[in-house]
Amino acid sequence: MANAKDFRGRWALVTGGSAGIGVALARELASHGAKLILTARRKDRLDALATEFAARGTEVRTVVADLNDPTGPQKIYDATEGAGFEVDILIDNAGLGQFGEFVRNSIEQELSQVRVNCDAIVHLARLFVPRMVERRRGWVLITASTASFQPLPYFSTYAATKAFDRFFAVGLAHEVARFGVKVTALCPGPTESEFFDVARAGILRRGVQSAEAVARIGIFALAKGKRTVIPNFTGRSTAFAARLLPTGLIGYFVEKFARPASPRA
Repeated sequence: MANAKDFRGRWALVTGGSAGIGVALARELASHGAKLILTARRKDRLDALATEFAARGTEVRTVVADLNDPTGPQKIYDATEGAGFEVDILIDNAGLGQFGEFVRNSIEQELSQVRVNCDAIVHLARLFVPRMVERRRGWVLITASTASFQPLPYFSTYAATKAFDRFFAVGLAHEVARFGVKVTALCPGPTESEFFDVARAGILRRGVQSAEAVARIGIFALAKGKRTVIPNFTGRSTAFAARLLPTGLIGYFVEKFARPASPRA
């Protein structure tokens, strides 16, 4: 039966690997004997983490890359699989969000969400998954969100990108299962990370789960070949309710609850 012992000695690439869920996923994989390739924008954080992992006996490499740059995924591939490292585990985790009124939000941040949360996810998978198919083994974890189960006013672009991620992961899972490649959509709810500060979404910082708990459940689900995993009870309840209640009703109450206190035009 498949289990996390299958990760031992294999290279795992973790995007968004310098903070939050990304670091927790990397630590969880290292605990199961995986070798790590961490990629993110901040070299100082990557260097510090590389030192930490090396001190614990984990073989680690780092790649500085910005997934908001369309050339970022290819840069990561060229420095890893393209340089002779067989990446058997792809943790497609990097992402960002923005909370607020769409008509007032920074357009660049709105578009960055689409580039990082959608374009880069697909681009990285397209680069690495074909090699996994050739080798008849591989694991891909795509970080989606409980936001993927319903529209979220004032988080409209983010929720839409995460719905994309979840559907992409599940569809891809069906395509590549016959080649021995497992794909999991990880759908956490509010999680301890920098996300809330970057997204300016303090209003949603309720009932947060630790990044370590999310990572432990996510990696276990990946090892077992689960196609979707929601790591906490509240998230599972939210997803279940979203299947039963009209989206219009959900949207109405979320809009009332989450409406920012801002002047009207």
